[in-house]
Amino acid sequence: MKTISRTPYDDVLARLSPGPQSMRGFDEDYMDIVAYIIRCTYKIWEEKQIGLINTHYSEDAVIHTSSGDTVGAKSVLANTVQQLSFFPDRRLFPEDVIWAGNDEDGFYSSHRIQSTAHHLGFSLYGAPTGKMLKYRVIADCVVKENKIIEEWLVRDDLNIIRQIGLDEREFVARLVAMQPEKYVIAEQENTVEQKLTPELPPKESNGFDIEDFIKRAWHNAWNRRMFNCFIDAYLSTIHSHSASGRELFGHDDIIQFAIDWLACFPDGQMHFDHFCALGDDEIGYRTSLRWTFQGTHTGYGIYGEPSGKPVKIVGITQAKVHSGKIIEEWTVFDELNILCQLHVPEKAKPLAGNNIIEGTE
Repeated sequence: MKTISRTPYDDVLARLSPGPQSMRGFDEDYMDIVAYIIRCTYKIWEEKQIGLINTHYSEDAVIHTSSGDTVGAKSVLANTVQQLSFFPDRRLFPEDVIWAGNDEDGFYSSHRIQSTAHHLGFSLYGAPTGKMLKYRVIADCVVKENKIIEEWLVRDDLNIIRQIGLDEREFVARLVAMQPEKYVIAEQENTVEQKLTPELPPKESNGFDIEDFIKRAWHNAWNRRMFNCFIDAYLSTIHSHSASGRELFGHDDIIQFAIDWLACFPDGQMHFDHFCALGDDEIGYRTSLRWTFQGTHTGYGIYGEPSGKPVKIVGITQAKVHSGKIIEEWTVFDELNILCQLHVPEKAKPLAGNNIIEGTE
């Protein structure tokens, strides 16, 4: 009989667990993919079993972040130690794990975390301030036989520096001066078509299709600028938890945020990279959409005077859907990285193989 160690998050695990699954190649205390994600995160970060990264990340695992990629379990381990040196009391409260797949083909998971920490160590953020921090992270992972082989890590960094009390402009200027090439978008990545965005073709199946519903709503609103589609897709009392600590309530807030953002990037387009969902029409759905936004800063708006700079950013949005309406939403993207891209010197060139300090979650 398997012996399962207990964690403070067993009640969360019981709520999110799909029940026992075939977990060929996984450690014995991972009865399902949700248990794997929540338990290994707890062991590494809160129990400080950081060496487990060597058995939970492959040697050639690729970790995608807004500032570049890192490769391999050794890099993840070193970067996690760095994170814990300046946030030693960090807690990672699991909010949801949305998943797909199996132990034969591999699992895909989207793990939403609310973190708390005190800024207690010297870091890129400067000398310790002792400030209490709360910020959200979403990590999408491809997992096979107990190892993460690819991860997309999105963290609300602008929210962190604001809570520490740093001057945003000064901090952005310092980051860009340290390594300007890190924030340059390569020319081939900045190909945004300057033409009318067409409608998506009609869906092929009858009945409610959750993937089509989410992608069609986002495409119509964000890419075609049909902002009334937010009203069709979102409940009137929608609560959207967005980047940099934004809390949006109702249709008006949702629509105004999209208008304010797209005013800065008139040619901006959303590209949908991965979608997964759990649930059905009766109980509702929990969804995760990983997306990439590309555009050129040629308009006035929340990012100030146009710089003419290209922008490319990855974000992840999780949502609850019931009775054909999005009723709550969580979006994370690295707005600090956007500011760095907008303030990079004209002559800077793209950097190949970025290495940055990032943890596993």
